[in-house]
Amino acid sequence: MKTKRKTNWQPILEGDLKERALKAVIDIAQVLQNDPPGPLPKGVEDLPEAQTLFKVALAGGWPGYSLFYSYGARAFPDDDDEEIAAEFLSQTIQSISKQRLNFSLYGGYTGVAWTLEHLREQLVDESEEDLNADIDESLKEHLSQSPWLADYDLIGGLVGYGVYALERLPRSSAKEILELIAERLDETATRNADGIAWHTHPSLLPDWQRKICPDGYYNLGLAHGIPGIIALLGGMCANGVAVEKARPLLNGSVNWLLKQKLIGSKWSSFTTWKAEGLERDEAHLAWCYGDAGLSAALFCAARAVGEKAWEEEALNIIRRAALRPFEEAGTRDVGICHGAAGLAHIFNRFYQATHENIFKEAATRWFERVLEMRVHKDGIAGFAAFHVEDDLQTPCWTAEPGLLEGAAGVALALLGAITDVEPNWDRMLLLSIPS
Repeated sequence: MKTKRKTNWQPILEGDLKERALKAVIDIAQVLQNDPPGPLPKGVEDLPEAQTLFKVALAGGWPGYSLFYSYGARAFPDDDDEEIAAEFLSQTIQSISKQRLNFSLYGGYTGVAWTLEHLREQLVDESEEDLNADIDESLKEHLSQSPWLADYDLIGGLVGYGVYALERLPRSSAKEILELIAERLDETATRNADGIAWHTHPSLLPDWQRKICPDGYYNLGLAHGIPGIIALLGGMCANGVAVEKARPLLNGSVNWLLKQKLIGSKWSSFTTWKAEGLERDEAHLAWCYGDAGLSAALFCAARAVGEKAWEEEALNIIRRAALRPFEEAGTRDVGICHGAAGLAHIFNRFYQATHENIFKEAATRWFERVLEMRVHKDGIAGFAAFHVEDDLQTPCWTAEPGLLEGAAGVALALLGAITDVEPNWDRMLLLSIPS
C-alpha cells in the first residue's frame, strides 16, 4: 500500500528543529533495519531462547520496529518502509509459534496480536485466516479464572488485555474478552468512602518495591496503576461494551483518584504510590508515572463518556505539568516510557486535541530536549536508555532499540511531530485522545 493517509493531525515542528528531527528518524531507520541486539530483560539472560523472547516483545523487539516502519511508510509513501515493516511482522509471527509466552501486552502474545490487528489493513492480506482467533479463545479461558490473583495493569495484566480487545472490536470475541475483564475488575476492586481502587498485592511487586511497601500499595501510574484502568473503562463505555459494570467502576475510580491529589506540592499533583505509612512524595514527570500519563488517561476517559468536569480536571493537571522545568521533571533519558520523547508526545497529543498553545510550546521544548540528548556514540543513532544496576545505585547507559524505552519509540514520537499522519500506534499506551 502506497497511499498517504490524511487526517486532521498537524505537524508542530518547523525549520531547523524539523530538519534535525527528520534526520534522527532517518538515522534510526537505517540502524533498526539491521536488527541490532538490545539489552535482555532481567531474569531471562541464561535462557537459550532469550534473544528471541526479547525480539518478539512489543515493548522491545520486532513488533515495535514493524509499527515504526509502517508509520514511516504512511508518512513517506515512496520509501520501502512498508516492505521492511512486513518483514519484521513476519519474523515475529514465525518466531512466536516456537516460544512459550505469557499473555502480557508488552512482552507476550497479546502484544504480538495487537500489532497484527493494528497493522492488518496495511500489511495483512484480508483473504488470510484470522491469526488472532486462537489467541482470543486462549485469552477468554485465561480470563475465566476467578478469583483473579494476577496483575491488573497495562504492562502485563488485565488493562493490557483490554487494550488488545479494544483493537479487535467489533468482533464478538473482543466483546467477550472485555466483558470478562470487567468481571475481574469488579471482583478485585476495593470500595471505600473515597471511591473505588485496586490494591496491588505484595507478591506482585519486585523485591525493591516490596521492601518499601511490604503490604502492597495502590499504584497511581498509567503503566502499572489505576489510571490505566480508568482509560480502559472509558474505552469500554465509549464502545458500549460491559457498560453496566464499567461505568460504575469508572465513576468510582475517578472519584478515588481525584481525592489523592497532593496538597501544597511544588510541581506534582500526584504521588507515585499510596500505602500505609508511606510518605507521599512528588512523582517524576513521565508517561509511566506522574502527572503526564495520569492526566492523559483521565482526559481520554472524560472525552469517551462526555464528562466535562473530569476533562477540566485533567487539563488543569497537564497545564501545570507543561510549565514544569526540565530540571524539576526527574527525566534522565529519552524513551517513551519515562523519558523526554514520551513527554513530548503526550504534550503533542494534548495540543492536537485542544489547540491550546501551552501544549504546543511544551511539546516543542521537549522534542528539542530529545534531540539534545542524541549524544551517545554507543547508542542507537546517538540515543541511549538510562538504567541502574541491580544495586539500584550504579547508573549505566544502554543501546536500546525498542519502542517503549528505546529508539523505535523515539522515532515514532518524532514522526508524529513532523508529519500529518496521526500516531494511532499510541493506542497501546492508552494515549489516543479523541479530538
